[in-house]
Amino acid sequence: MELHNLQPAVGSNKKKRRIGRGPGSGRGGTSTRGHKGAKSRSGYKQKIGFEGGQMPLQRRLPKFGFKNINRVEYKAINVGLLEELAEKKNLDKITVATLIEAGLLGKRQLVKVLGDGNLTRKLDVEAHAFSKKAEEAITAAGGTIAKV
Repeated sequence: MELHNLQPAVGSNKKKRRIGRGPGSGRGGTSTRGHKGAKSRSGYKQKIGFEGGQMPLQRRLPKFGFKNINRVEYKAINVGLLEELAEKKNLDKITVATLIEAGLLGKRQLVKVLGDGNLTRKLDVEAHAFSKKAEEAITAAGGTIAKV
């Protein structure tokens, strides 16, 4: 076998139908487009969601809700997770940088400490926000909180 002998597998290549090449082709005349109407004209393009004049779905459905553009989203981290991290890395101060290094937080994410889990270790925690339960748990264990 050489390069000049290569051929595609039998039946894998099909000839393209040539539409609009005269009456002898069997696909001349209206060229499979039917008679009249927008779809038969050149340059026809249907709008996305067009339903043939019927009221489109996006206009039939009711609009509801509200998106606050000033919403501040926090990544929630529980007190129990902070204790696990402190034990694993032998820390007594947890900062935002520590959480980023541990892979719990992205560089541009804000963190809120929540009060789920047990905290027995004295920790100095630095975060963007704290829940009341988390504040109580940290101070009860003898630690301090600092808002960034």
